[in-house]
Amino acid sequence: MQRKLWIVFGVVCVLFVVLIGRIMYIEYTSGDRYTKIVLSQQDYSSTIIPYQRGDIVDSKGTVLATSVDVYNVILDCKVLNANEDKIDSTIEAITTCIPEITEEQIRTALEDKPSSEYVILAKKVSAEEEQSFQAMLDDDEKGSGITGIWFETEYKREYPYGSLASALIGFSTSTTGVIGLENEYNTVLNGVNGRSYGYQNEDSDLEQTVIEATDGNTLVTSLDVNIQSIVEEAILNWNNQHLNEDGTGTGSKNTAALVMDPDTGEILAMATYPTFDLNNPRDLSAYYSEEELANMSEDEKMDALNQLWQNFPITSTYEPGSTFKPFTIAMGLETGALSGDETFYCDGVENVSGSDVHCESHHGVQTIADALANSCNDSLMQISFLIGGSNFAEYQSIFGFGQKTNIDLPGEASTATLIYDEDALNNTAVNLATNSFGQNFNTTMIQLASGFASIINGGKLYQPHVVTAIQDSSGNTVEEIEPVVEQQTISEEVSDQMREYLLGVVQNGTGVTTAVEGYNIGGKTGTAQKLPRGNGKYLVSFIGYAPQNDPEVLVYVVIDEPNVADQAHSNYAQEIAHSIFEQILPYMNIKTAEEEAAEAAE
Repeated sequence: MQRKLWIVFGVVCVLFVVLIGRIMYIEYTSGDRYTKIVLSQQDYSSTIIPYQRGDIVDSKGTVLATSVDVYNVILDCKVLNANEDKIDSTIEAITTCIPEITEEQIRTALEDKPSSEYVILAKKVSAEEEQSFQAMLDDDEKGSGITGIWFETEYKREYPYGSLASALIGFSTSTTGVIGLENEYNTVLNGVNGRSYGYQNEDSDLEQTVIEATDGNTLVTSLDVNIQSIVEEAILNWNNQHLNEDGTGTGSKNTAALVMDPDTGEILAMATYPTFDLNNPRDLSAYYSEEELANMSEDEKMDALNQLWQNFPITSTYEPGSTFKPFTIAMGLETGALSGDETFYCDGVENVSGSDVHCESHHGVQTIADALANSCNDSLMQISFLIGGSNFAEYQSIFGFGQKTNIDLPGEASTATLIYDEDALNNTAVNLATNSFGQNFNTTMIQLASGFASIINGGKLYQPHVVTAIQDSSGNTVEEIEPVVEQQTISEEVSDQMREYLLGVVQNGTGVTTAVEGYNIGGKTGTAQKLPRGNGKYLVSFIGYAPQNDPEVLVYVVIDEPNVADQAHSNYAQEIAHSIFEQILPYMNIKTAEEEAAEAAE
């Protein structure tokens, strides 16, 4: 019997040695493969770490758009159901800190999805609410009764100044910019999500790998919050003064203004009216009653929103009217069609190919300076005939009309088909005549402002732009956007002469309402009759600059169909321009007339 036992024991030992040998062989030859099989059967989690969308700031670093922390509240039903004694205290804690979550909501989830580890109770709760819950969780007494609740970090886009520069800045939904800079620079503002990977290794230890998110870049713009605020306040005040008698409606169909540095093409301010709150861009209650909104279809609401979101200086075309007259005179001087000494006689009408084209008044004998100061259509038509259709068409193109400026904002309107070509100007005299004073062709605000800047800055046509630099999330500059000169439009000598003419418009002509005491301001008024002619609808405007000798700021104001009985007066636009100049000139330390005179005398 003892010998048999030894034999059995020996056989077992041999088998055990064989088994160990086999295991060692498998580990050596196929260990990695079996390790992966085991790991594939372990619990594995993967969590997205969201990136933070880049900020948009003004030229002084003031934040115009930013992304702030918000949180999704997640319920782990499996964990909370496994701790029945903590259900009531957990429900009380979370509903106290985040009132939008109800007890019924939690108990229904626990019953309907008892094994679920991921049930969203609330989305995008504030950091304050999350912190209040964490404080309760950190409390030794209260925290011990809480389990199965965690927070998932997200970001929410915020606009600290609400409606300020709304159409220019734009807004974003999640990671997609809808309009404005948010749309144009969407890929620059967006970053790359990170990810956290967690799993149990072969020793049942928790392994975690984290790939951090790459945050989006920051846009540094040429905007100035103070100037933008001044411009918007001036526009709003004027429109509030011209509402309907019962206080309803709007003061105009559209009102817009832009402020530009004529020596760089940088936009210091760009404003439109009506406007909207970037933090609630789909709210129409400011312009429609509850009854009106209730009766609107979804398509009608969308049309209304699209209209509200339009950035008028970029997306809208119109006939500029007399603000184009400086271009006609500059063409004449640059081509040699004008010497500067000519005089013209205005009898109130010019017969062009059998058609009477009228002037606003009977101005009599007019010098070039008089013609511009008095905004004499008759004189401008005579000047256009001296220039000729070919030269006129060529210089319209040189000044940028009929072409996009390629400003770094979306939705710039094309005017390529809204302007006469050389043949049309040569073959039909009335086309040339009416174009000379800014009718019968279309432009945009940004197009006319860029061309006008070249008239006053020595002849340099700059590409307008808003973004001046791009920074990474650490504040390091990754790209600087330098001013780009597209071409030379006129000579410095002609530019100097044009500024003298334009100064006379404000000092002695149609632009006197814009004048600000103590400063030399030059500019031009505009009153464009809208189609169909004779319907009483006008677009009135003013474009001007300061100081006289070396312009540092350009202001352009347009009022489309002012809500008044008699629309045909540029004084309305001048009132807004005056208010803007009066406030921004001292703010920008623009030279006064006295300082300019002293500098010239040195």
